[in-house]
Amino acid sequence: MMSFNWHKEAEKQWDERSEFWNANSKNMWDTGSRKSIIPLIKKNVKHGQTIADLGCGDGYASYKLAQEGYQVTGLDISEDMIQLAKSRLENDRLTFVQGDITKLPFDNESFDAVMAINCLEWVEVPFSGLEEIRRTLKPGGKLCAGVLGPTAKPRMNSYRRVYGEEVICNTMMPWEFEQMALETGWELVDDHRVYKREAEGKDVSSLSKELQQALTFMWVFLLEKKI
Repeated sequence: MMSFNWHKEAEKQWDERSEFWNANSKNMWDTGSRKSIIPLIKKNVKHGQTIADLGCGDGYASYKLAQEGYQVTGLDISEDMIQLAKSRLENDRLTFVQGDITKLPFDNESFDAVMAINCLEWVEVPFSGLEEIRRTLKPGGKLCAGVLGPTAKPRMNSYRRVYGEEVICNTMMPWEFEQMALETGWELVDDHRVYKREAEGKDVSSLSKELQQALTFMWVFLLEKKI
């Protein structure tokens, strides 16, 4: 019996999802759950700097970053996703490469910033991906990381683990990611929460941060690599 290879299986499954993802990514970034992320980056990352978009999928968010004046490199584990992105979007400010977040094909201190949205949950050991991000960021570089909250339906991708089946989606929670980052040389600069439509507009300011995170679809962190 062949042993389960998390990252090979992830590549295979995301290849199979490439058309579905492409059909939905524009709406997510323009008007949906990810619409507030690029404004957060613009607030914290200087115009014209270099950004790696890890887990870039079909490349639409990478394209939006390039349109804002950043020099962008998109990376995804799925070769089908990367080919889709290259065929439609690649230009002099935007390039794409296939690769694994735990073994990034970039030199040390290559980027001013990294964006990794709902990416580290798809890594067998999220700390391995976070350390690779740290390696490729310049001192004082920024990381914008989005982590799915408990109310996110995509967490169903990890459900079959309760039967002992091999899955490729981690169950890392926002507070776990934050604790890991704070323990390993990152400083929290800013953050932003995303709720499902049913919870949007409700006043949760009286709740602790842990309870606010417990209600989220996604929590977005803006972190700085400590020198």
